[in-house]
Amino acid sequence: MPSKTKNKGCGCTSIPFSVLIVLFGTGYWGFTHLDQLPLKDFLPKNGLSDLPSRKTLPRQEVLISPIPIPQSLLPKNPNIDLAVPAQKLPINLSPSAITPQKSPINTTPSAITPQELSSTQTAWQKKEIRGIYLSRYQATNNASEQTIRDRVRYYHRQGINTLLHGVWGNGCTMYNSAVMQQTFGFSSCPNEFEDQWLDWLIDEAHKQGMQVHAYFEKGIKIDINSPIYSVAKVKGWIIPGVDKTYSGIDQYVLDVQIPEVAQLFKKIVVEFVQKYPQIDAVQWDDYLGYYAALSGKVDRTERLTQFVQQMRTEMKKANPTVNFDLCHHNPYWAKRYFAADWKQWNVDRVFIQDYNDANFKQELSYAESYAGVAITDHQLYRLKELINNPKIKSILLFPFSGNPESTATSIQPFITQTLMTKEQGNKLP
Repeated sequence: MPSKTKNKGCGCTSIPFSVLIVLFGTGYWGFTHLDQLPLKDFLPKNGLSDLPSRKTLPRQEVLISPIPIPQSLLPKNPNIDLAVPAQKLPINLSPSAITPQKSPINTTPSAITPQELSSTQTAWQKKEIRGIYLSRYQATNNASEQTIRDRVRYYHRQGINTLLHGVWGNGCTMYNSAVMQQTFGFSSCPNEFEDQWLDWLIDEAHKQGMQVHAYFEKGIKIDINSPIYSVAKVKGWIIPGVDKTYSGIDQYVLDVQIPEVAQLFKKIVVEFVQKYPQIDAVQWDDYLGYYAALSGKVDRTERLTQFVQQMRTEMKKANPTVNFDLCHHNPYWAKRYFAADWKQWNVDRVFIQDYNDANFKQELSYAESYAGVAITDHQLYRLKELINNPKIKSILLFPFSGNPESTATSIQPFITQTLMTKEQGNKLP
């Protein structure tokens, strides 16, 4: 007699084949007509949408998931200046700190597809000049060629197309100047300057499709720390009184009505555009002016106009391809408080300084009529309205924080936020 063994498996082999076919067919019909079965009464009230999602995103969607904008970069109150972003880059970046792999904004911080991003970037990219100011010691001083070129490429990656680089300030040049040597006995500011520094900066910028504008920082004003202060005082080049245009800063104004002073500035500008013939523009700011509260009650407007006209004419003769630009207050305030009737100066472009939030809208109306607007790194939340304003042809950024690299990095979230907002608006029914 065969020995007894325990039944293994489910015993399906004993079910007739015809029964299996019926069961399979019934199950398939039920699955495809799930919504007609009473089973739906046992599902969540809102249907399958209440169940945890099991969807797996395609690989490309995961790669371009949005990067959240840091709260520190968003304005808590539109009437209050933004705090300096927590993330900062050092002023003296090493080449390795700004390589494409380590740039904090090297990846597109947006969930917009590449095609959408390309179309929505137009408003920002259409700005003729997207510039940032680099003070005299912030880009080239004691830097290697590789570091300078890396820095230029870094700014280019942030969407900047123009570098406004300081070449003069506080009475001395940031390049080796024969004019300074002949006049004062030293060739430049005490910064161990090398002539090639600016050559490398300009060369790399042009390779990246960018421009470099020479920024004559502080204009005709100096302070007691200027290397020419003592000489200027002895020679009687300084207008009596203290210029207190900005609180906490005592400035002394060089009198360009004195032929020797006027000639010094003309020679300096001509020398620069000849020494660096590839420079795209020179720019002066509101320090090219006389503070109205200076003693003497003298109207210096006409003499200042003559000086600037002559300086521009001499520069154009030396290098006609270079623009002579100005970043100043609106024409009324400039003439009323700085004797700067710049509408008569025949400059090539004028950018309106709009650093005061209290009257930002009023100043913006002037900027719409001229070459563009200049704002500070405390006003980055203004970028959205400036980018979306087609009447604003150019935007210049002045890093009051003293850290232009951090300022350049900080603009990206605002640009991205603007693009995403615009794209969302376009998709509304």
